[in-house]
Amino acid sequence: MKTWKTLIIDDEQLARQRLKRLLKNFEEFEIIGEAVNGADGLEQVELLKPELIFLDIEMPMLNGFEMLSRLQHQPKVVFTTAYDQYAIKAFEEETIDYLLKPVETERLEKTVKKLQQSMQQPTAVLPLEALIKQLMVKKDIKTLTVKIGDKILLIKLDDIVFIEAEEKYVFLHTSDGKKHLTDFTITGLEEKLPERFVRIHRSTIINTECIKEIRKGFNGALVFIMNNTSGSKLTSSRSNSEALRERFDI
Repeated sequence: MKTWKTLIIDDEQLARQRLKRLLKNFEEFEIIGEAVNGADGLEQVELLKPELIFLDIEMPMLNGFEMLSRLQHQPKVVFTTAYDQYAIKAFEEETIDYLLKPVETERLEKTVKKLQQSMQQPTAVLPLEALIKQLMVKKDIKTLTVKIGDKILLIKLDDIVFIEAEEKYVFLHTSDGKKHLTDFTITGLEEKLPERFVRIHRSTIINTECIKEIRKGFNGALVFIMNNTSGSKLTSSRSNSEALRERFDI
């Protein structure tokens, strides 16, 4: 029986503790460490060289996809996430597994079987790059979640005027003038949101249905006046301006 050197990567302490407790019931897993976000995970993977990682997708600093794209050491990946079940079903038959939180012991038994199969049929494993591309397909989502204490708010996409990163934090700005701290990264949201949300700057995504006016800015940039209560003015980066002109036919 093979024992897999295993690293747990998840920004939620309770989720890490639960998974660690469950994995200890299986002789197949040797837990060699844990990481608290994507950036920490990237460092720990390269340092510890695990054979297997249990990886959350939505994390601060770097999300799961961003972390995987930067790895040099390539372990097998088991995603642990709250993503929609139809996305999970798409990978139900793949060797690299995909677990819905909260993870249950019975489901981990299936993971063990898939890992065993991957040793016997290594060619059946879906290439990591292909897996990432397929999982990053934008979904028809209607809301984003925001945690406030022990509460979880559902913010409708229709109410989000723009999204802005401020240092290590990302905020959803809504039409009523409020802003909500989210656990998503700006890149993670760009990949997740539908086409009407456009990134105009490395720190800014706008809802194109909430644009009131577009003005020409300094040095080729564009200034977007939004229709929220404060009439926010958001400036594009020079690198994004040409694509934005084409999109808006300016």
